Amino acid sequence: MPQAAGPTPAGCPAGWLSEQEIAWSESLEPSIRWRYRRSRALLRQRLAGLLGIAVEAVPLHSPPGEAPQLQGDHGCLSLSHSGACLLLAWSPWPIGVDLEHGLRPLAAAALQRRFFPPQEQRQLDGLGEEALRQAVLRSWVHKEAAIKWRRRQLATELRFWRFDHLSGSLLHTAEDLRPECVSAAAGPWLWAAVGRGVGLLGGPKA
Repeated sequence: MPQAAGPTPAGCPAGWLSEQEIAWSESLEPSIRWRYRRSRALLRQRLAGLLGIAVEAVPLHSPPGEAPQLQGDHGCLSLSHSGACLLLAWSPWPIGVDLEHGLRPLAAAALQRRFFPPQEQRQLDGLGEEALRQAVLRSWVHKEAAIKWRRRQLATELRFWRFDHLSGSLLHTAEDLRPECVSAAAGPWLWAAVGRGVGLLGGPKA
């Protein structure tokens, strides 16, 4: 069953990181280094409890700039940053998650004209400025989660995804993929998850 944990507070023991992760982080800018170390340490801490093994034994392979992976038959991971908050997810099957602040400013009209399929754009016709911003943000978190689920790149995949604002479903127009998806608010945050079994999620756990 997929599990989510987040948004997650700051603070994590340095001992939760592997020597390789510390070495990788040394080449990063200070603010990115802090975020990288925090996210990987928290991944290790949460996964250790989930898998019933020691933190240092978690078979995590997670170079900077790459999607984290568990080596061996230990399931699949996804994570998303938004500001100082982090959303983590684990599943036996491929999973993707995205996290955004609900008040994030967006050039909503320009984004939907440029990236959304015509059928989706028609669903948004006539919405006021704030309603359009909220609709575009909800669509965006679903699509970014779907692209992470596929382990693809946003620039090449975004135009193929259509979010149905009435049913809350996703469609990949080029390959006719219709993955399970779910979204909800957690305080001021909006999150979405895509992949098999995500409908079982009731919401991120603190």
